[in-house]
Amino acid sequence: MIEVENLTVTFGVGASAIRAVRGISFRVDEGETFGLVGESGSGKSTVLRALSGLNPDWTGVLRVDGQVLGQRRSKAFHKLVQMVFQDPYGSLHPRHTVDRVLSEPLAIHGMGDVDRRIETALAEVGLGPSFRFRYPHQLSGGQRQRVAIARALVLEPKVLLLDEPTSSLDVSVQAEILNLLQRLKRERGLTFMLVTHNLAVVAHMCDRLAVMNAGRVVEEMSVDELRRGAATHAYTLQLLNASLGYDRSKARDLVTFE
Repeated sequence: MIEVENLTVTFGVGASAIRAVRGISFRVDEGETFGLVGESGSGKSTVLRALSGLNPDWTGVLRVDGQVLGQRRSKAFHKLVQMVFQDPYGSLHPRHTVDRVLSEPLAIHGMGDVDRRIETALAEVGLGPSFRFRYPHQLSGGQRQRVAIARALVLEPKVLLLDEPTSSLDVSVQAEILNLLQRLKRERGLTFMLVTHNLAVVAHMCDRLAVMNAGRVVEEMSVDELRRGAATHAYTLQLLNASLGYDRSKARDLVTFE
């Protein structure tokens, strides 16, 4: 469903140019959930922005559903591919009701039966009809992200690009949103590409993953290999160790000097 070949993204020109993504390649099969993992600044979100068309300054070859992508994207592409952003507080217009947020993409793409589509989209993300005419400031963070997911789904896409969709939410809400995404993926037969720094989220959501560091893919593996600790690259091993958190037994072995 997604093919990336030798993708390079550079910001700036001349001596001040920054190569945020450095010739990476990978593929995502139809119906798969593929994770891009790495620390902040590794280039993960930049890859998503290039795929989605938000960043037109890239080189390489990008294909979605067999179609080669150019710098400019058609309406058909945006109906096929939708994106859910990290911050539900910033991705929804503060002066637009939920109804307007969901009806606008339908109007842009000339899709009819608006009332039914909006009501269905809200129901699919666990929001009742009473939410339809609320404003973002009247919603919790989790409810806002549900609206953002509904906005992405209302056009009936095949691919969702997920840019750390739970990182700005309370821990108690994160699992609800991840389980919601899993259910929608099964019901709609979607393909997911998920960017995150959280290996626990990857283990829960993904089939395969690529690890990025300084704009490069340093390792690609299945989630089963991740769970077995079968990583081979030093950077991936460091991420795994960091994800384990505080180790009380190792702390006891440290010598404390008065």
